[in-house]
Amino acid sequence: METAIGVFASRDRAEEAIKELRNHVPDSSIVFLSRSENEAARIGKELAVVGGIAGGGAGLYAGIVASLLVPGLGTVFALGAGAAALLGLAGVGSGSVVGKALAADSKAMQTTPEEECSEDTSFFREVLREGRSLIVVRTVSTEIATAACEILDRLGLAMKDRTPTRMEITKRLQDDVAVLAISGRITLGEGNVTLREIVRELLEQGNRKIVLNLAEVQYVDSSGIGELVKTHTTISNQGGKLKLSNLSSRVNDLLTITRLSAVFDVEKEEASAVRSLASGAPSQAVA
Repeated sequence: METAIGVFASRDRAEEAIKELRNHVPDSSIVFLSRSENEAARIGKELAVVGGIAGGGAGLYAGIVASLLVPGLGTVFALGAGAAALLGLAGVGSGSVVGKALAADSKAMQTTPEEECSEDTSFFREVLREGRSLIVVRTVSTEIATAACEILDRLGLAMKDRTPTRMEITKRLQDDVAVLAISGRITLGEGNVTLREIVRELLEQGNRKIVLNLAEVQYVDSSGIGELVKTHTTISNQGGKLKLSNLSSRVNDLLTITRLSAVFDVEKEEASAVRSLASGAPSQAVA
């Protein structure tokens, strides 16, 4: 499953992104989340008209905006199937609804056991807490994910310039902390899969303290953002800790603009990140 995440500060950009996404991505793969009722209602209304389903026709965006009460966050307004699951609201009802009642009411907001364990829940809540809106695309199709990334990267708050440098990762163990020095780009089908596999191997080997040194990372696309989020929450869910260090200026700007700096635990230097996690075990190389 590939996850592409677009972070938006502008309602107009978010609306444009969803309109374009619907030409390439199934409605069932798209979720929009915002803490602004006006923004969600406007986008829901506009998309209902664009989709030719105004007046209560069938469809994911039939002018319906669900209002979800999220513990510790407050009300979140959502468009799209699976919104409740992304926010960790297993088995909740639809709550109040902007404009009209959901056709399936509580059934529309039920979650499956797999969705209840969404690894990205804390991330989505934190970004919403920072006042940004989110568009999340999840799909098993690489072709669809590629199209979604292009749209979200172009219209969302992300790095705009690409680099031809492929991603490389150097692994080592310092004290009892696994350090991954990453260079190049973290993108769909290249960097995101490699990073996912390396982190999985480390966790299987019992390494649950991980530092990502991003000094040489020059580009992160919307799928790469999704992978960093997944890395963070996967490690946390297994009782581990992740720290980012040595952010390149471009990555630092990305995290600042998108407010993701409030989500990740960031240290200026690798050494300080390692010290904050280490328990004093002797250094050794990772196989």
